[in-house]
Amino acid sequence: MISKRAKYAIKTILFINDHPELAPMSAKLISEKEHIPYKFLENILRDLKSHQLVKSVRGAEGGYTLGKDPEGISIAQIMRIVDGPIALIPCVSERYYEPCSECEDEETCRIRKLFNELRTEMLPVLERSITTLK
Repeated sequence: MISKRAKYAIKTILFINDHPELAPMSAKLISEKEHIPYKFLENILRDLKSHQLVKSVRGAEGGYTLGKDPEGISIAQIMRIVDGPIALIPCVSERYYEPCSECEDEETCRIRKLFNELRTEMLPVLERSITTLK
């Protein structure tokens, strides 16, 4: 299950992408339209900004816009920024691999094989551009 933080981050990016006519848009507007607690959203936007997925425009008419081409933004990228690894267990993660302390042999571990297969099937879907989510 993804965290609320990741879900809100995904909703935020999709909202900004789907409403270019409102750009730059305030965090308050995003919060109201997407039903995201404002203080929670501010922290999410800070993380997204530090990874250049959004950029902020200062001033009375300021707010947030996408920081890069939406073709280059994926759900997997957002999830990794907010939650870290996508893999459900650490021994199948490509970027955040850690051996399982209770595992005696990764090569024959049936649980690892199952979750590796799941990750392998799930990742291509999550790595598609956000523009494919219409």
